[in-house]
Order: sequence, then structure tokens, then C-alpha cells
Amino acid sequence: MRPVLAGLEALGAARGRLMPWAPVFLSLGIGLYFALGVEPAAAAIAAAAALAVALALAAWRGSGLLRVPATGLGLVALGLVLAALRAHLVAAPVLPFRYYGPIEGRIVDIDRSFSDELRLTLDRVVLEDVAPDRTPGRVRIALHGEQGFTDLAPGLTVILSGHLSPPDGPVEPGGFDFQRLAWFSGLGGVGYTRSPVLALLPPEGGLSLFAFRLRMRLSEAMQSAIPGQAGAFASAMMTGDRAGMNQATNDVLRASNLSHLISISGLHMGLLVGFIFATCRYGLALLPPLALRLNTKKLAALVALMAAAFYLMLAGPNVATRRAFIMAAVMLVAVLADRRAISLRSVAIAALIVLVLEPESLVEPGFQMSFGATVALIVSFQPWQRVQAHVPKLLRPAAMMVLSSLAAGTATAPIAAAHFNRIAEYGLLANLLAVPLMGVIVMPAGVIAAVLAPFGLAFPALWAMGIGTDLILRLAAWVAGMKGAVVAVPAPPEGALALLALGGIAALIGRGLWLRGAGTAAAALALLLWAGTERPAALVSSDGGLAGVMAEAGRALSKPKGAGFVAKSWLEDDGDLAAQDQAFTRPGFEGARGDLTADVAGLTLRHLFGKGAAERAGAACRDGALVVLSVEWEGPRPGGCTLVDPLSLKKTGALAIYAGPDGLRIVSARVAAGDRLWNRPPERRARVAALQ
Repeated sequence: MRPVLAGLEALGAARGRLMPWAPVFLSLGIGLYFALGVEPAAAAIAAAAALAVALALAAWRGSGLLRVPATGLGLVALGLVLAALRAHLVAAPVLPFRYYGPIEGRIVDIDRSFSDELRLTLDRVVLEDVAPDRTPGRVRIALHGEQGFTDLAPGLTVILSGHLSPPDGPVEPGGFDFQRLAWFSGLGGVGYTRSPVLALLPPEGGLSLFAFRLRMRLSEAMQSAIPGQAGAFASAMMTGDRAGMNQATNDVLRASNLSHLISISGLHMGLLVGFIFATCRYGLALLPPLALRLNTKKLAALVALMAAAFYLMLAGPNVATRRAFIMAAVMLVAVLADRRAISLRSVAIAALIVLVLEPESLVEPGFQMSFGATVALIVSFQPWQRVQAHVPKLLRPAAMMVLSSLAAGTATAPIAAAHFNRIAEYGLLANLLAVPLMGVIVMPAGVIAAVLAPFGLAFPALWAMGIGTDLILRLAAWVAGMKGAVVAVPAPPEGALALLALGGIAALIGRGLWLRGAGTAAAALALLLWAGTERPAALVSSDGGLAGVMAEAGRALSKPKGAGFVAKSWLEDDGDLAAQDQAFTRPGFEGARGDLTADVAGLTLRHLFGKGAAERAGAACRDGALVVLSVEWEGPRPGGCTLVDPLSLKKTGALAIYAGPDGLRIVSARVAAGDRLWNRPPERRARVAALQ
């Protein structure tokens, strides 16, 4: 009992230094909500809320020994409640079936799809013969075929004929869950059109659309002044408009670990705020009458805060930009309050604000990478402050750049590998060369161009900015072209990334050798689990249109094209850099096109697709085979096999087959994902809502 009491006393004595742990405990509750296999009932959420209140009272008025444990447990309960409430608050209609027909809506976003096609996000959606209470609030449509008949603009109401479907679930059990992302984004339908998009009503006003319209105008102006992909890259960095960037540019940025430069995040906000803060402060220092009468540091912080708010409005309130603004705002407010601007406490406050406002951010790579990098930078600069006096002054900036890139890269590499299944081998080199160009040329030139634009004098600054962005793109292409620039890694097993994150946090911010040692051991265990991850022996897509079997040379696919996103995701999760057409040529499937056979640890897998697939299914259904049909089977199911078709797969989702010493194990994506708000059929969602 004495060791426990001693531990509680030590926690109570260290209470003032435990602020960095607050978002960690809140994250545990949020993570618990997303890890649940069943959506918690209203009574369970109410019980968790009551527990959070009781623990808060215990932390406030209870014994000193219990305050820290009560606070930690209360934050866990609060995190669970916040995530559950957020999931219910963002609830919106999801299209209950596949739809083809006229689609009307107002443009609220323009970007590019996976296939590099222009894509529109529409709100105020109207669908033919679909009741308003069943019509999604937002849909996203990729534009195929001949377009250009309408000048697409923010706020423009358009009409078109297109295909829409409900957001699909994971492409494999335990994989990336697009349904969950769409749910929290308010996206109730996705699809495409091959017909021209026509204007129905002129663009509308509104503050959000005003910012969107301003962003698009600035983007067009920048791309007019800076030709080619350098202009599209500059526009993406300064305004968040990535529609002008082609797939080739995105690929080299990813391969060189520079894709974070086109996501307006902490780096952009930090460079912007830092440049404006320094310019304002040192500019005022040149005016002695003002410098002697004003607190130039606080005035510069106030100006930088207003600039950051404008940048947030301009770039759009996406998650990464909001998160970057909150982090910058917390640090600038700390300056105004005469507190340390950069500290673990400031980062903790920013993380708490983000998690309270958007608990779903926790499971997104942007949140994990930005806060992981920030914590690593702060921790790494503590020893740097002790040794920098021994480094020659001329070498300090370079040494500091190497240290910061190494710290941020080390912290974010496993997160990026877990989400994107690749490691850029020369990412450190690329960032060491590209980030200074961002800070010295691109961002300052962009700010100067914005200040001079109202006077028609922005061209010289844009010219300089174009030189900087062109150099960065050339650098990215050079690094991406190096041998072994990209190393593919398989997807980690469930729970490994969470264990790695907790271990890393304990090792970085923990106080005491035992806690840091335990954190290091947990991180090492997570990496061992990751290294031994088991990939499925076979995979079947959620519509039966694609199958893949693991062979000696890697996963072999049943089609050379079609279902491109599914194929790419499977191969990436395998840690495989092959393209779909390359994977199709691998040994694994045998037979004629549309009637392929593969052996999966003794199980015969038949994939039937194309013309006459249903007629061939009866003959294929024998000897206990697994028959995958790409069209719906009509009539009673034949005996002698397991037959799956789009109708049955709609209930199970994608399938994975694992081969082990105990035989074959088939796992469905729907079972793996559990019964959650975002993957329930619309009719079940309505029944549950009525009961609650």
C-alpha cells in the first residue's frame, strides 16, 4: 500500500507539470470511442458523462492524493462523450441507394479526384424523386467527358446528369474507412458525371463563399502570373487550391516527402506568422518615437494574429488549417500574456482545443503528424540550447535546420508510413533543401505580393515566388528520381500505431527514467508487431469487381484496370509499389478473361466477371470453391460452393481470407468495422434514432 500512496503523493506534487498529459488522456477516451465495435447507446453515453462530472468534482474538491488520477480518468470519460456527441451532431442524410439522374446543387468546393479529374462538392442538393429528408446535404462529383461549357465558380448553382452512390466502406477489413470520413465531413453521396455541367443560377454571396471566391480569384491570378506547375504549386501553398496540380507533380512531392508543402498546416502558418511578426517588430524598431512608446513585441504579435486569422479565412476552414491556426493563435496569445510562446504547455492547450472542437481529428494523419512533429521539435531543442554555445555562430542556422528536420522527420515517419505505406528515403535531404526556400523566398514573396496586389504592384514578388516554387519542384523531381527514393511498408496491425504513439509520447515528455524506459519499450514492441504483420492471402472488393491473391512475387490482381482506387490501396497496404497492370501479370490467376481461378491455401477461388458471368457461375460452383461474381445472382444459391455477389457483398463489405495453421479464416469489412453510425443502412439508422 505504501508504494501506491507514495506514487499518488508524487503525482500530486507534480500536478503543475502534468498539463502536457491532458490531451493524451482526452485522446484515450476519443480513441476508445472509435475502437468500439458497437455504437454506444444513449444510456451509456449519459453514464460516461455522469462519470466525467463526478470525477471532475473529485478532482476539484476531493483529496489531494486523488486529484491527479481523477483528472486523468475524467478526461478519458470526457473524450468518449465528446466523440459520441460529435458523431451524432454531424449526422446528415446518406444516399440510401445508387442513383442516376439529374443533380442540382451549389458549388462549395473544387478540387481533383483520385483519377486526376476535376471534382465538385455541392450543397443544397436536389435529386429527382428523392424526398428532401433522404437527400444528402452534400455530394461530391468527379467530372469526366467533355466539359468547359460553364465557368465553374464558387456559389454557382449547377445542374447535371450523373451517377451517385453512398460512400463506400473500407476496401479491406481494417483498412481506411471512407464512410467514417464522409460522415464527419457531411458527405452523403459520391459519384461522377460524363455529361456537361450547366449553370442554373448565378453565384450567391455569403461570408464563406466570399472567402472561397477570393481564394479562387487569387489562385487564378497567381497561376496567370506564374506559368505551369510552379504557379499551381504556389497557389496550393498560399490559397489551398490544388485543382491546378496534376498527378505527376503530386507523385514527385510524395516520393520526396515534400507533399506537406501543399497542405496548409503548421509550417505555412508558422512561416507566415514568423515573417509578419519579425517584419512588424523590426520595422517598428526603425522608428524610435514609436519603439520607445509602444510594446513592439505585443503589437507585432497582435498583427501576426490578425494575419493568421485572415489566412485561415482565405485558405478555408479545413481541419489542417484550423489546427495550424489554433496552434499559432495559442502561441501568439502567450506572447501577449507574457508567457513562453513555444512550450509543451502551449502545444497541449492547442491540442485540447482541436480535440474538443473536432474529436475525429485524432484518427486523421494531419493531426497526428503536426502535433507529433511539434512535440519532437520542442523536446529536441532543450538539449540544443545546452550545446549551441559550442557550435560556431556561422554553423548554428544550418545545424538548427538539420536538427529540426531530423526531429520532425523521425517523429512523423512512422505515422506517414502507417497511413500512406511508404517512407521517403531521402525526405530529410529534400526538406533540408526545400524548407529554407519556403522560408526565405516563397512565403515572404507571397506575403509581399498580397500587400502590393491592391496597388497593382504584385508582379515582382510573384516573379520571385515563381522562382522559389520552380526550384522546389525541380528539387522534388531530383530527389524522387534517386534510386530507392521510396520504400514501401505494409499497413500496421490494428492497435500498433496507437501503442507506438503512446510509447513515443511517454518517451518524449515523460518524467522519470522508468516512464521513459516503459515508453521506449512500448514503441519497440509496436514496431515488432508491425514487422510481423500478416497480410490476407486473398482479397475481394465490396462489389465483386476485383480479386487479389498473394503469391511469391506479390499480390496478383484479377484485372489490369478498373477499380483503380481499390487496387492501389490493396497493393500499398501490402507494402507493394507495383502498379495495377503490373500486379495483373503476376502468377496467381489462371484461365481466360472473365473466368479466372486461383488456389488460396487449398481453397479454389473463382472470379467471374464480364458478359455471361452469371451463366458460368453454376458450373463453377463445386468442390467447396469460393465463387466471386461481379453481377447479382438471381434465384436460390447453388450448393457445392460459397457464392458471393454484389448483393451479398453489400451486407458484408470487402472480404479478406487469411491462411493460418488452423485453416482459412474469412473476415468481412463490415464485421471488422462494427455497427457504427456511419456504416449503418439508412433504414436501421432511422430505427435506432427513433428508439433513442
